[in-house]
Amino acid sequence: MGRYYNGDIEGKFWFGVQSSDDGEFFGARELEPSYVTYQVEDIKEVEDGLERCRKMLGEDKQRLDDFFDSLQHGYNDEMIIHWYMQKYKKIINNEDVKNMLEWYARLGLGEKIHKCMLENEFCEFNAEL
Repeated sequence: MGRYYNGDIEGKFWFGVQSSDDGEFFGARELEPSYVTYQVEDIKEVEDGLERCRKMLGEDKQRLDDFFDSLQHGYNDEMIIHWYMQKYKKIINNEDVKNMLEWYARLGLGEKIHKCMLENEFCEFNAEL
């Protein structure tokens, strides 16, 4: 079971990693209580959020891109830990994975918001609670 967002952008929040209110990181504000409806109007705030995500991820952004591009099915933390050891000779733990995936998922949401704003000048979406 997952939680979705829809409206001008659509997608699914990452299970166990991403909060339904993650849009607030990019300046979205809640409009109604049943679903959380967000509206984003300040593209600068979105771009600042994207930059912060990229900074927090650093080289892990490309490493996670490569990992997810290599998948044919689902994943778990152990698969990512193994990937980092095999490909990069880097030891990471479950807490590292949780932190990286939180920023990675957030970046994906922010990129959708940004694209929407470039096309429409604002972005509105509903987040399932």
